[in-house]
Amino acid sequence: MTQTYDVIVLGGGIGGYTAAIRAAQLGKKTAIVEQDKLGGTCLHKGCIPSKALLRSAEVYALMKESDRFGIEASGVQLDFAKVMSRKTAIVEQLHGGVQYLMKKNKIDVFQGRGRVIGPSIFSPRSGTVSVEQEDGEILTLVPEKLIIATGSRPRSLPGLATDGTTVLNSDDALRLEQLPESILIIGGGVIGVEWASMLSDFGVAVTIVEYAPRLVPSEDEDISRELERLLKKRGVTVKTGAKVLADTLQKGETSVSLTVEHKDQQVVLTAEKALVCVGRQANVDGIGLENTDVKVENGVIRVNEMMQTAESHIYAVGDCIGGLQLAHAAAHEGIVAVEHLAGHKPHLYSPHQVPRCVYSRPELASVGLTEQQAKERGHQIKTSKVHFKALGKALVYGESDGFVKVIADKETNDLLGVHMIGVHVTDYISEAALAQLLEATPWEVGQTIHPHPTLSEILGEAMLAVDGRAIGI
Repeated sequence: MTQTYDVIVLGGGIGGYTAAIRAAQLGKKTAIVEQDKLGGTCLHKGCIPSKALLRSAEVYALMKESDRFGIEASGVQLDFAKVMSRKTAIVEQLHGGVQYLMKKNKIDVFQGRGRVIGPSIFSPRSGTVSVEQEDGEILTLVPEKLIIATGSRPRSLPGLATDGTTVLNSDDALRLEQLPESILIIGGGVIGVEWASMLSDFGVAVTIVEYAPRLVPSEDEDISRELERLLKKRGVTVKTGAKVLADTLQKGETSVSLTVEHKDQQVVLTAEKALVCVGRQANVDGIGLENTDVKVENGVIRVNEMMQTAESHIYAVGDCIGGLQLAHAAAHEGIVAVEHLAGHKPHLYSPHQVPRCVYSRPELASVGLTEQQAKERGHQIKTSKVHFKALGKALVYGESDGFVKVIADKETNDLLGVHMIGVHVTDYISEAALAQLLEATPWEVGQTIHPHPTLSEILGEAMLAVDGRAIGI
């Protein structure tokens, strides 16, 4: 069976389904090929389920400290089965919403494993997609334009294979039926830190091992240091600058142990389970790229700024092209690809304009350059740092840890970077991202009237502080 389309999207994650919706809006006959469920990693194995669990963990931790707010609560108990059930219900509701959007926009969805084939009787050029469905039937879909959005999967650590029971990856952790008493988290990046925060709030004894000299090493150093301090304050054991000796892995019936090199010593770490969080690997194997001239470099698909591959009619977006590997970046890339193939002039973005968020407790949010990056690029900088302990709304929330840091260029007054750690900072980092997009100066952002008392007013204060104009809230 052969069908033709203006646009076919291989992969139904957020990058893929966003691209498909935009293509349909532009009048293109569009189809998506997805081997699992629409929504991809973000909806089913990443952003949404993990944030649902983080919220439950946050509420549980808050209830255990309710006396700080003058509320005596006894008998507070965690029902982890209900926590997981709530997570599943949220995912299913949003999954239904994505399915509705496909119907609303008249996008055909083909369930099955898609593979790109080369020139054939169906088309004189590569890009046709062969879809193997569950019943074994093979469909042939011929596009005018193809968008590859195959996403990514958890990266493994050589010599430390996950088994889904004792040694887990993030996909496995989302399927836990009960919490372990202790866990060893290998990797202190975004995923590792979020799991550490969540599990610690659930009462699990957590140890993080990170090879780099600090947690979340891609973030500003001041933010990393503050995060480590606050996690340690909550009882999380943090070992940075530590190398895991994978060949020392020992698995028992109820425990796992590993030796790590830390501060010139070998230390044996033991826990009930281990969780490997060492990044994500692009899904570029087994999808037929060898049948095309599409280039794969360093494990990701190479594209230009318009998301075109080496074959101009084939585009790629999202985690499979590397880069930031963020859901909101993938969605924007999908729009760029579609608007370009449709002959429009899409809005391009630079990586430094994309906000980055970590949903630990406290949260991290940033946009732009770190202080080190700014200096490496030759900027003479000026900075400010305003702490939440000076903010009325933070004290009301009972969450006064953390700060907002602003980095600007001394000569031009350009806003170079904004970095936050504190209560709900992910909810207002967009203001800083907008400032970057509009090339606003810190003074201009500081002139924005922020309502009082709110958490966002700390951003305006930090912007004014760059030039010594802070009021002190």
